[in-house]
This record gives sequence, C-alpha cells and structure tokens, in this order.
Amino acid sequence: MLVVAAGAIAISSASASLTSDPSALARVGMPLGGGTIESVSVLGGRTDRAIPVEVRGDQIWPRVKIPAGERVSIEAVVKRPGWISWLSGKTDRVYLTLVAPVAAPTRTYLTVGHGQPLRVAFTHPVAAVTYGPSASQLRHLSLGTPAAEVTVPHAGIAGTVWAAGTARTWESTRPSAISWFPAGAATAAVASPAPGTRIGPTTPITLTFSKPISAALGKSLPPVSPSGSGTWQQVGSHTLVFRPSGFGYGLGATVTVGLPAGVALPGATGDPIATWHVGPGSTVRLQQLLASLGYLPVTFSSSTPIADTPGAQEVAAIHPPSGSFSWRWSNVPSALRGIWRAGVAGEMTRGAVMAFENSQGMVPDGVPGPQVWKALINAAVHGQRSTFGYTFVQVSEGSPETESTWHDGRTVESGPVNTGIAAAPTAQGLFAVFEHAPSVTMSGTNPDGSHYSDPGVPWVSYFNGGDALHGFIRASYGFPQSLGCVEMPYSEAASVYPYTPIGTLVDVT
Repeated sequence: MLVVAAGAIAISSASASLTSDPSALARVGMPLGGGTIESVSVLGGRTDRAIPVEVRGDQIWPRVKIPAGERVSIEAVVKRPGWISWLSGKTDRVYLTLVAPVAAPTRTYLTVGHGQPLRVAFTHPVAAVTYGPSASQLRHLSLGTPAAEVTVPHAGIAGTVWAAGTARTWESTRPSAISWFPAGAATAAVASPAPGTRIGPTTPITLTFSKPISAALGKSLPPVSPSGSGTWQQVGSHTLVFRPSGFGYGLGATVTVGLPAGVALPGATGDPIATWHVGPGSTVRLQQLLASLGYLPVTFSSSTPIADTPGAQEVAAIHPPSGSFSWRWSNVPSALRGIWRAGVAGEMTRGAVMAFENSQGMVPDGVPGPQVWKALINAAVHGQRSTFGYTFVQVSEGSPETESTWHDGRTVESGPVNTGIAAAPTAQGLFAVFEHAPSVTMSGTNPDGSHYSDPGVPWVSYFNGGDALHGFIRASYGFPQSLGCVEMPYSEAASVYPYTPIGTLVDVT
C-alpha cells in the first residue's frame, strides 16, 4: 500500500500547473523534478484573437496591452525532464481562463477644498494610472506599489481631468472624466474647453454639474449664442454636451453660454456667462475664396482639393491649402499689379469683400466677420460665382486730369475729369467704392463758408467720404474745379457708372 501511495504522489507532482499572478498575466508551476516551458498560446476577447506573449522565468507576460475586463484563455506546454517522462509523459498541457481585473473610479464627481489634493479612488488597487486634460492627451505613470487611491495633479478650483487606473501594468482601459468642484458651493459646474480659450467653429462644449442636471437647471437648457448653431445633448445624469451643426458657431464668432445665477462656473463672468472665441479665417484663404468666386482680378489653383462641405471649408479657412494665384487677364494695368499682395489684407481685398457683401444683400463694410465667412463658404460649396467681372479706375491729377476705367482686360472708358481745388483737394490713394446711385442731391459748405445744394447729380460712385465719381456740367474739363469729387461730362460719367458698383477700386494719383 505504501508503494502505491508513493507512486500516486509522484504522478500527481509530475503535473505542471497554471495560475494567475499578482503582476504578470499568469505563472507556470513546474512538475516534480522541474521542466521547461516549451510553448504558450494566449487568446483574448470574443473573437479569440491571438495575443503575443513572452516568458520570463516561470511568468507569462503579454507583449501588448490587454483591455481590462477582457476574457483571456491561456494554454502552456511544459516539457518534463527525461528521467520522469516515462512515468507521466514527455509533455504536459495546462490551461487557464481568466478575466483581466477591472479598476474603475469609485466617484467621478468630487469636492476639493482650497489647496487640497485631488485624490481618485478605485474599486481595485491599481498598478498604473493614466491622466491628462483630455482622453487623447494622457500621461502614463506606473506605481511602485499598487494603491486603491491615487493623487492626480490638478489646477484651479474646479475642472475636469481624464483618468484611468489599471490593476496590472499590461492592461489598458478607457479613461473617465473626473470632475472636481469647490467645497461649499451649492451648485457648481465645469466647462470644457475652459472658458476664455479659443475653439473651432464645430468644437463641442461640455458642461458637468456637481448635482444632477434636473436639480442644477430645472427644465431649462442653457442659452447659447450664436443661436441656432447646434443642440444640447444629455450624457449621463450630470453632463450636457452642446454639439454644433452645419456651419457651427461661425469663423471669428464669440460664443457664450449662460447659466442660472445660483450655479458657480469658474472662468465665467456675470450671471454667470461663459465665453469662448472662435479663431477667424486666414487672409490667404479669404483671398483664395474671393478669387475662386470671381471677386478678385486673380484666380486660385489649389494643390489640395477641399470637399464641398461646410466643415471641410471651415477647416480650410483656418488652415488654408497650398496653391498658386495667377492673373485672369494678360492686359492688367501695372498699377493694379503693384497693389496685389497674396496673404496681405489691403484695400483690394477689402473691396472684393464689399463687392461680395453687396451681392449677398449684406451691409458692404468690407469686414470679413462670421456672417461673411458663412456666406463665402456657402457660395463656394454651391458654386455661386460673380458674373460681373472686375473693374479698376485710375484717376490722374496730372495736366490734364484724366480717368481711365479698365474692366476685364480692356479699357472701356477714358477721358478728362476735374478733381478738387487747393482749398478742397481730392485725397490721393486707393479707395473702394462704398455707395452707388444713379442720382443724388449733393449739399455742403463752400470754402468761403457759403452753402450749396445741387440736386440731380447723376451717375454717382462714392469712394472716400464725400468724394465721388459723378457727372457734372462744366465749361471745360481737365483741371481742378470740384470740392473733392471727380467730375466728368455726363456722357463719360454715364459710360463709367455701370462699371463702378460697390467694391470697385479707385486709384487717385
């Protein structure tokens, strides 16, 4: 009987074992007399994908991250020493199925006193943590000793940090948003991105409250300006996300979100009102669009096609594609060529913006604000090109004084003019026409102090204050006679007028 019992013990001890390990994925227990690990196979997840591993001594370590909570199947083949293999075989196959441990934050809404650390507790002691300002910007930290509570760096009296903990260093897990609020506040909120920062036209805005949304806001959602730029969505019991749609807030817009007076929102001003600023579109992209739509005397050829969608066009407005500009006509006045500067805002670009605004029924102020960018992108998406062409008017105060009106590659009108007398000179420089009318009444004060009123002045294009191109009856032309305007014979003014709508450049030299 003793011999039989000893044999049974020997056979039992000759078997290898496979168990979980507090640090590695698993540990192989060697049979009586030792042995060597011949091969290891690890499969994970519902699809039983192969997981590469390496053997360190009697431990099995994964060579890639394994998601926390994933089911893992392990098979190890152990080769027995030759002296005992006659008893129980040359190899032994051992199996183990386990679930990668999960360590989740116990709380995601915390109250932190002034100057106190931000401590994040987990449901299981963690061997490593990741944390950062967003789910895509994370720093990894391995702990010397697993801990159930970890201090995470933070700044400000309130905010949100993304953090995750793993019970094993070889695990991965999705970070959770951990929001902290000041102690003593009845109701507090955290906004992400932080108020006062620059955002994109379609950047979502997240509000996380220290209390459930129903208790913090009641039935009213926070008002957002610009209105109609998107909608609120509730994510969980404490969080609202504003998701822009279409053109979003608009390029260069100021975005505001208002909250009830009883809600403390760090970074907000007023009632409170949180404010963000959307970056403006670049000058070079403004010129690219204006050129492509026919409002500049140049064309643009892009080396990178931009999709005909508002989102793609808004990204291009901030990060313009590379490409080249070229003149639309070969016969371009040298003065006009000298004015053009790619990427530099000037009167030519301002005039083109004014011409576009006028075509869209907008106030032609030449300022590319949010509504102008929206209209420009919409015109680009739908191919709404200008059909007018391009005009450049040169006024010379030489002797004799003349004008030359160039349109689409040719001079369409030229002739004598009268500019301002010494007491009321015509300003020299480059100006864009800002008002265009077939007939106006001009009135004002003469240099001697007397007043004048001239009704029915025809074919008027104002380009600088009270200075305008227009028709006026004089006995002769070609020398200073006006009070600042550029006077022309009626027939000449009638020919020039159709070519000088709002936005036309007038160059007085």
